[in-house]
Amino acid sequence: MIVVRDLGRLPYDRAFAAMRAFTDARDRDTNDEIWLVEHEAVFTQGQAGRAEHVLAPGDIPVVQSDRGGQVTYHGPGQLVAYLLIDIRRAGLSPRGLVSVIEQGMIDLLASLGIVAHARADAPGVYVGTEKIGSLGLRVRRGCSYHGLALNVAMDLEPFSRINPCGLVGQHVTQLASLGGPADVVAVQWPLVECLVARLGLQSAEISWTRDEWCSRVDA
Repeated sequence: MIVVRDLGRLPYDRAFAAMRAFTDARDRDTNDEIWLVEHEAVFTQGQAGRAEHVLAPGDIPVVQSDRGGQVTYHGPGQLVAYLLIDIRRAGLSPRGLVSVIEQGMIDLLASLGIVAHARADAPGVYVGTEKIGSLGLRVRRGCSYHGLALNVAMDLEPFSRINPCGLVGQHVTQLASLGGPADVVAVQWPLVECLVARLGLQSAEISWTRDEWCSRVDA
């Protein structure tokens, strides 16, 4: 069983704190979870992040995270999915979970008639040379948190204020620009199904809640 929680729109720091609290509190019997969220505008810097990749943040805050990777942008119109997975129980390596996430996004895009691919030298998902999905993970006590960000229908201008994921001159795109849905909610369930299938589960093993949830968010 995997629990999927639709958290609506949430400030990044609240989701970050909640992920850490969930991971610290879970035990061997805790169900894995996927959290779906949109964030208010924020740049997040990964553990390996270099200041020179933050070019001109302006009025958008820059928040230090403990995920892998470099700087990225989150904002309204982007679907973020956090994967809280016991990777030991799932029989996955960290690299294996990265592949699950990338292939899940690629499968979703294929179902929409969009051909996408991963790159061995730069994690994420690309349509041609443009990046449409990014990812970053942290594994602690054998369990993952953080996850993926898929551009659906958002203001892409803030990406020009950074080198996305540390890639100089990297252009980005989104579903709405490629003929796909312009509604984050319309993408949620199809993305979850693709991720769950790549995890080796069935749709019947998903427990979905649209509750605003949860005391941990305010911890």
